[in-house]
Amino acid sequence: MAKYTKRSEDYSKWYNEVIERAGLAEHSDVRGCMVIKPYGYAIWENMKTVLDAKFKETGHSNAYFPLFIPKSYLNKEAKHVDGFAKECAVVTHYRLKNSESGELIVDPDAKLEEELIVRPTSETIIWNSFKNWVQSYRDLPLKINQWANVVRWEMRTRLFLRTSEFLWQEGHTAHSTREEAIEEAEQMLHVYADFAEEYMGMPVVKGFKTASERFAGADETYCIEALMQDGKALQAGTSHFLGQNFAKAFDVKFADKEGKLSHVWATSWGVSTRLIGGLIMTHSDDEGLVLPPKLAPIQVAIIPIYKTQEQLAAISEKVEVLKSELIKKGISVTFDDDDNRRPGWKFAEYEAKGVPVRVAIGPRDLENNKAEVARRDTKTKEVVEWDGISTHITELLDEIQENLLNKAKDFRTEKTTPVDTYEEFKTVLKNKGGFISAHWDGTAETENKIKDETKATIRCIPIDAIEEEGKCIITGKPSNKRVLFAKSY
Repeated sequence: MAKYTKRSEDYSKWYNEVIERAGLAEHSDVRGCMVIKPYGYAIWENMKTVLDAKFKETGHSNAYFPLFIPKSYLNKEAKHVDGFAKECAVVTHYRLKNSESGELIVDPDAKLEEELIVRPTSETIIWNSFKNWVQSYRDLPLKINQWANVVRWEMRTRLFLRTSEFLWQEGHTAHSTREEAIEEAEQMLHVYADFAEEYMGMPVVKGFKTASERFAGADETYCIEALMQDGKALQAGTSHFLGQNFAKAFDVKFADKEGKLSHVWATSWGVSTRLIGGLIMTHSDDEGLVLPPKLAPIQVAIIPIYKTQEQLAAISEKVEVLKSELIKKGISVTFDDDDNRRPGWKFAEYEAKGVPVRVAIGPRDLENNKAEVARRDTKTKEVVEWDGISTHITELLDEIQENLLNKAKDFRTEKTTPVDTYEEFKTVLKNKGGFISAHWDGTAETENKIKDETKATIRCIPIDAIEEEGKCIITGKPSNKRVLFAKSY
């Protein structure tokens, strides 16, 4: 196999090569859209399985709402429509017909009375249903999640990170009090953060978005921000406290125990297939994809090395016992006895696919009752006694998962720099990148000036930021806590 472009040479090209070689996705003939291939979709399914269980544990139920949204619905919440107007795909007709030359054309007589927007997000269509579902306090809280696709028209696209159509989940909830809705929004932020760290091995900073970076129509947007290996930040998930904005727009009221009518309080929250892009860029190396065991479609690949069918039969008999033991432990394993590929090709293929553990076993290993075990994260190998090998592999998978998280944490620490002046800010941004911790005066004017001059944005105001008296790096005005800046995807 050809060598990858190195991360240090061309990070964007390297990223695309990792996706291609691992067989995760490819560009579609539909501009801006991607085809998620089986191996890539298997990663998304693993993410979905874990997250779906977490959502249900916190009291949410899955539902499904229409892909098409009447344009008038978007008009009901002014900030919301302003936020998405430039990204919307619009359906204007409902029929095709053959022209006189026999070509398919849009039937001009089949124009819709009202245009339909292809779902960019579902607040409006869902809140139109909520007004029929909520009458009294007994109907609250209402906690709904939807697994769906959305369309946000993009001119510059990158596989998984930014495509015109992508997969995601979106949670939408209604509550009787402001406090309960805020608690919900914060709870889901923590669910996302725990998932990112525990399963993805991707450390994140939890924080608030500035007013100019909030979700369109939200009173408060919470986010998790991760740092990729090129020093850029990735917004990995968001959770929004929507106040009563959508409840008022769609007149969703409830009667309390005294019979008094009030508008409900709302949240929405979501993560998408962008997480796969984050997974790739957090862990992968110059040899290809590196996957954390908890999300790897194949956790263990066993490769027989043999010359005769008799040798293969003897190896297979022994391996089947190991496979059975691993599967009982919930470990996904493949035994690659394909005659059409040489062991060396298989080693390279599973390395490119990021499989955490590879086991190689040949006739000599059978004689010695041993096998070679290789780990993808450190690319180290060791010869292991066959007796107890399933326990060894189980422990090794846990060790790899922990190592990937710790390595990413160390990288983030090394790439997080506090600065106190604008000159220092620009120097660090140019020479080091990463998260830059600096004081800000809280104004949109200063935020925009820094963005225009450096392309760096305020990624978040960290939730756990400590009180620290300082001065804004631009205006010198007083500030009592630092915010995180970075260039981003």
